[in-house]
Amino acid sequence: MTALLVVLMLVGFAVIDLLVRAIGRRMREARVRKEREAVLNVAVRTDYTAEATTLKRVEVPNAKARILAVDDEPVVLDSFRRILVLEGYSVDTVEKGPEALGLVQRNDYDFVFTDLKMPDMDGTEVVKSVKHLRPDVDVAVITGYGTIETAVDTMQHGAVAYVQKPFTAEELSEFARQLLIKRQARLEANRRPSVRIVAPAVAETAAAKEFCVPGGAFVSDGHTWARIEANGLVRIGLDDFARKALIPIDNVAPPKKGETVRRGGSLFAIGGGGKVAHFVAPVGGRVAQINERLLDHPAHVGESPYDRGWVCLVEPFDLASDLSSMRIGKAVVDWYQTEIERLSKAGAGAAADAGELDWNRFESQFLTGAAASHG
Repeated sequence: MTALLVVLMLVGFAVIDLLVRAIGRRMREARVRKEREAVLNVAVRTDYTAEATTLKRVEVPNAKARILAVDDEPVVLDSFRRILVLEGYSVDTVEKGPEALGLVQRNDYDFVFTDLKMPDMDGTEVVKSVKHLRPDVDVAVITGYGTIETAVDTMQHGAVAYVQKPFTAEELSEFARQLLIKRQARLEANRRPSVRIVAPAVAETAAAKEFCVPGGAFVSDGHTWARIEANGLVRIGLDDFARKALIPIDNVAPPKKGETVRRGGSLFAIGGGGKVAHFVAPVGGRVAQINERLLDHPAHVGESPYDRGWVCLVEPFDLASDLSSMRIGKAVVDWYQTEIERLSKAGAGAAADAGELDWNRFESQFLTGAAASHG
């Protein structure tokens, strides 16, 4: 009985906690909505004729996005302000297309909403002009039933979507929310470096923010790659992630031919600008051959990591076991994104920042420690 009471008390406490949190959240939301209503009531009476004769502006703190709406019907613009400001957007509205273009040139907007049928400049021309002046701004079209086909055609000129009027507050709010989600996802994707699987020689021509995964090769946690040759030997080098972080490279210290190495043990080192980074072996075995060209041309490691810049060939002892701890193909692509994010947080996410990178710290965080933990 006592145990049952304890359980009931715990459940009761949990329910009360959830209720308190829910009530608190609703109170905060209500407070924010009142603040936005106050801003809305005051801001639309401000004079902005110096920028545009019909401009009405409402700016809210910590806005989700900044929107410019243009429509020759003031009642439609009133709806835009009332609905979108209460949803947390800063909103500028004007009644003429030319005024909208002037504002786009002077202000940063995330979105422009334009009506299609307007006397001075129609919506199609607004779409074309905004995308010409500010390709980074997303343009949405406001359309009536009779102009839906034209609204669809504006997408050929850069419009991202259209909303049909008359619209309800819920419909416009959801429309803006979906546009914001898509814009944020696109901007995030553009900020993230791309990662793709390539043939060995392609990495030589890849852009600084494009990371290349070697097709057909395994990649270790210590950022070395291993490709199995027809004769059973394993060709090894450093991967594109490591070379982009550490360039410029001006010397290489390969292992000695005939040397025995264990997986996770020291295999080779590279240097640049007086700094040194050590790489561990992705497989255990005997070093059968080294790339002697690197002794005279160490830059090959940084220029062509999967082709001319290979470091050594190893005769493996237990290849099946060693390969189980490595990744290949799509698994490397996914892992690279995590590693790129980690490197960015470490303060040097691009080759241009390599001079700022602490090689010792990079080695401990991305090279030796990671691979050795599998040993």
